[in-house]
Amino acid sequence: MLAEALKHLISNIVDFPADVSVRDIDTSRGEMLRVRVNPEDIGRVIGRGGRTATALRTVVDAIAGEHVRVDIMDNRRSRR
Repeated sequence: MLAEALKHLISNIVDFPADVSVRDIDTSRGEMLRVRVNPEDIGRVIGRGGRTATALRTVVDAIAGEHVRVDIMDNRRSRR
């Protein structure tokens, strides 16, 4: 549910919504959402001074009721 909600939020602020993917990963340190966007949209998702990214993380934490790590990267980076 968190991944879908985050994907919906991000898809509405980028120019290339079809390139948005959110993957839910369980790590030893807790849940993590890995976000990939088109390289041209990375600035929109991070925002000036990281404000948009911080707001997205705050919304995800509020929905989850606990801290969830959100990593934002562009599609150029290798997929692991």
